[in-house]
Amino acid sequence: MNARPALRPRSGAGVAERLARSAAVTEGIGMATRDVPDWLAARTRARPARVRRIPFAELDGWSFADDTGDLRHHSGRFFSVEGLHVVRPDEEWQQPIIMQPEIGILGILAKEFDGTLHFLMQAKMEPGNPNLVQLSPTVQATRSNYTKAHGGAQVKYLEYFLHRDRVLTDVLQSEHGAWFFRKRNRNMIVEVDGDVPVDDDFRWLTLGQLGALLNKDNVVNMDARTVLASASMTRPERRARLSDTDLLSWFTGERARLDVRARRMPLRQVSGWRRDAHSIHRADHRDFRVVAVGVEGAAREVSGWTQPLFEPVGPGVVGFAYRTFGGIPHVLAHARAEGGLLDTAELGPTVQHIPVNDNDPPTVHRSHFLDLMLDAPPDRTRYAAVHSEEGGRFLNAESRYLIVETDESTTPAQPPPGYHWITPGQLNWLAGHSHYVNVQARTLLAVLNTRAADIDHEHRP
Repeated sequence: MNARPALRPRSGAGVAERLARSAAVTEGIGMATRDVPDWLAARTRARPARVRRIPFAELDGWSFADDTGDLRHHSGRFFSVEGLHVVRPDEEWQQPIIMQPEIGILGILAKEFDGTLHFLMQAKMEPGNPNLVQLSPTVQATRSNYTKAHGGAQVKYLEYFLHRDRVLTDVLQSEHGAWFFRKRNRNMIVEVDGDVPVDDDFRWLTLGQLGALLNKDNVVNMDARTVLASASMTRPERRARLSDTDLLSWFTGERARLDVRARRMPLRQVSGWRRDAHSIHRADHRDFRVVAVGVEGAAREVSGWTQPLFEPVGPGVVGFAYRTFGGIPHVLAHARAEGGLLDTAELGPTVQHIPVNDNDPPTVHRSHFLDLMLDAPPDRTRYAAVHSEEGGRFLNAESRYLIVETDESTTPAQPPPGYHWITPGQLNWLAGHSHYVNVQARTLLAVLNTRAADIDHEHRP
């Protein structure tokens, strides 16, 4: 007779508590937190890279298709720049968009030292980063990278994520819905027990150390932030303005209400955009432009290459308003529809905007609550730091990330349509599932998960 199959617990018992303990430890077994920026600078000097703007004609292996005008790599891999036509009930537009259907791996390796989880972080160069080298996940690779479509070296530590020991988190997450078309990556944290050889470009850090580093500008990269946001954390909250069921019902209703239709189109047919030798840009020079760069001397799987990048016209402002209701912190989330999202809308921050777009001519789409973030007094600002977006696809794409304490006069308990107050715990719960929390909100959730901003401590019973 066959033995009955063993049953396992439905939840990873104790994982959230272990992550919370790591977030409380501000110094680990290895490098001191204060030394990490100097280490990143040293790794930059050890393998100095040069990134220069080039005309499209100097792109190696990339070209504009004769029929569609789409910008593609000759291998058919990596990504392409095509056109997108978006129609909403109140507006429609056309734009270039990044098409990258393959799913990459963003993976952080975890290991327990002296009873505390540590995370293996990489000093990784990305051509679009303002300071080039930032802390990234252990593995940050597209399928084209880790299948070596570039003909380069194997991605380090990849085997731990292809042949997994203990999975702490594993979820598909979207990327920027304004610039990618339905792009997703697999966000993973995998725990190991055995010895792990540590390369010069890697260091073990606790969540508490990463939280301290998130208070510094342009240290922890976007890919690391989204993985940290996907980790399941414990929260002291037991009540909320909306029950979890009501929250899902509200958000499902928003998705059903928001009518967004997006279709791919040839890049050469995109209306309102112009192409010259060095860029593809809007006729009014708003939003972003497509440019090309050449990279030399990079400490990557290949040392040099050329590629297109998207460059926003100015820095962004991304922020959560937060209030307490009945002693429980809540953040004001926005059901934000973007043309490139797989499922119409995801929960975004209270504000997600590029203010320079409002200047000339004045826009009729000025973001709700933008002035609240721009004019926030220091005594109400619970978190402020500048972070760059994904440096492998975007050039100098920086935003000032904020968490601002507000009140009834600026952010009413009954917010405008499309917004709702939810707890950080509810946001974290939703981030454990695909297509609920957008990438900008996940950065702010990583700030809360690592206690870079601790809005819970004043309200614990």
